[in-house]
Amino acid sequence: MSVKATELRKGSVIEKDGDLLLITEYMHHTPGNLRAIIHVKAKSLRTGSTTAMRLGSGDVLEVAYLDKKTCEYLYREGNGDYVFMDTVNYEQHHLNADIVGEKMSYVRANTTCTITFHDTLAIDIELPGSVVLEVVEAEPAVRGNTATNVKKEAILETGLKVKVPIHISPGDKVKVRTEDGEFQGRVND
Repeated sequence: MSVKATELRKGSVIEKDGDLLLITEYMHHTPGNLRAIIHVKAKSLRTGSTTAMRLGSGDVLEVAYLDKKTCEYLYREGNGDYVFMDTVNYEQHHLNADIVGEKMSYVRANTTCTITFHDTLAIDIELPGSVVLEVVEAEPAVRGNTATNVKKEAILETGLKVKVPIHISPGDKVKVRTEDGEFQGRVND
């Protein structure tokens, strides 16, 4: 679908020169009585590189059609690919480690995620706002070390390292924000 440059917004995905570009910054500028100029910063969804573009208000761009599917994480293959299953038609999708990146440290087996596809190519994975994971390794609390806001490092079941309060011990379940890896609280079963 073609749109004018003035109809683009932050978060839009466009196709340009065979690449998918995610608009990360959008500024519409009209200097005095001159024609409008649109400054756009875009990130390539295939390579991760950023590009700055200067567009005129009459420029026409091609918006990419994206499809979002709810999928369940199954397992990691020996070659490093992550296998997800579509919860509607049970089709399996193999995602490369380059696509999922650091996000997989928040995902354990049987977790539901939203995967964004362009045609049949998976380009992004969206996580829930927070996840509950079990602590597998944490230093024991030391007597007398009870000052407020004392934190220690804990390793969760996915290998993620998080700063937690000193009262957290192995076997506890904790809620972690996926946006920044911040400890949210202890979860009781």
